Amino acid sequence: MSDNKRRSQAIAGVLCGALVVAVLVGVFFVVRDGSSEAPVASQPTATAQPAAPVPPSAVPTTATSTAAAGGSAALTSEPDVQPGTGAVTALAVKELVPGTGETVKAGQTITVNYKLINYLTGEQIDSSWKNGVSEPFSAQIGVGQLIPGWDQAIPGQKVGSRIQLDVPAALAYGPEQGDLRFVVDIVSAE
Repeated sequence: MSDNKRRSQAIAGVLCGALVVAVLVGVFFVVRDGSSEAPVASQPTATAQPAAPVPPSAVPTTATSTAAAGGSAALTSEPDVQPGTGAVTALAVKELVPGTGETVKAGQTITVNYKLINYLTGEQIDSSWKNGVSEPFSAQIGVGQLIPGWDQAIPGQKVGSRIQLDVPAALAYGPEQGDLRFVVDIVSAE
């Protein structure tokens, strides 16, 4: 009887091991294939909110195109984004690198690079920079495709600018994500 018990335990162990391997392989392929999707897109929201900035749907390019679009060579490197202090009570825009291109207007399709952190902790939430290489994405600004903080802050900025946006939770993804800090490189506007 103990031989049968050992045999049953061995079979159960092999089956459990095979199940673990199958789960790990499945997770690997889901993570690898889903790497171009925005993590925010899979998060449920209590109210209907505009879509988040999503990693590139456009063909990835290097940041050198930013300088050609009226920006600075400073935009060719990934920004170092530091956390803030206190609470963000209102949308704040700070120009880090002035752009020399055209002024962005609501309704235009913008192409940007961005880095997003939690305002207080500095924890990176999302970025279009992958291993130091920019992968810009495009979306229409000022029409509700992006968070209200972006729709309010980006029109009026110049192409080629690097701006820092401190966005209160109410103009971002709500209290679940809290206050946010973005650094956004405006590559183009059409």
